Amino acid sequence: MIAETDRLIIRPFNENDVEAIFKMNSTLEMLTYIPQEPLTDISQAKAVFNNLIQKEYSSRGFARFAVYHKQDDKVIGFCGPKYLPEFDKVELGYRYFPEYWGKGIGTEAAHAVIEVLKPMFDIDQVIALILHGNVGSEAVAKRVGMCLVEEDVYQGHKVHVYHRDL
Repeated sequence: MIAETDRLIIRPFNENDVEAIFKMNSTLEMLTYIPQEPLTDISQAKAVFNNLIQKEYSSRGFARFAVYHKQDDKVIGFCGPKYLPEFDKVELGYRYFPEYWGKGIGTEAAHAVIEVLKPMFDIDQVIALILHGNVGSEAVAKRVGMCLVEEDVYQGHKVHVYHRDL
């Protein structure tokens, strides 16, 4: 386990989470501000788990973490760090199923993850890359103490770059 709050357990993804990974990457509403094509087959989610998430856990010790909702007994999204070589910085990313939007989940999970990044992973600063128009994600970034520092381009899209020292 990485962190725990009253409502959430933040932990590494495991093989049992492949279906949740598929849903997170195929639900169009969740991908509105994500510059990627939706997954179309569960085998793609297995590949994401094995070739991306597990690889990052092995090589860096961290990657996106599953956010497990205790009361609903399921993974409802992710929150966690990812090293971005294009920026040579660690990004704090988060994404949740739409039925959990507007309930403070994003802020709760991000606060919990931020608290452990330095002691557990020796990460002393994070950024968040947020596509223009994604006011929900920008609100979470601001609520966890991140400040808008610049605009940039990531994967061909204009993004707001938020930053926080830890």
